[in-house]
Amino acid sequence: MADRTEIGMTTRRAVLGDAHVDRAEAAKTELDAPFQSLITEAAWGTVWASDKISRRERSMLTLALLAATGNFEEIPMHIRATANTGASKSDVIEAFQHVAIYAGVPKANHALKLAKQTYQEMEAAE
Repeated sequence: MADRTEIGMTTRRAVLGDAHVDRAEAAKTELDAPFQSLITEAAWGTVWASDKISRRERSMLTLALLAATGNFEEIPMHIRATANTGASKSDVIEAFQHVAIYAGVPKANHALKLAKQTYQEMEAAE
């Protein structure tokens, strides 16, 4: 079995992009290094690295779960990641529609607001 850290870092870079990962790595300290290792190995090296579902589907699931649980801080990062995962704006809207029905309109509304802002920033940077 390949090293989960190496697989995780490769997957993380493919999904989030080198610039994001480089910034996160540069900001890493002794305090959060164990946490960074955990998410690199578990989230990126195991869950995101699995080929059981596509990265597009993982993006949609991740965005829906972040919105449904009120973890809005990471939504812009995962909206930006859709450029690498293949999840379209339409896919994201569909995911947030599910959030509205199953987790609440206010959560979906806030997630959509963040998505709109992030897509505008992405388009302006092109």
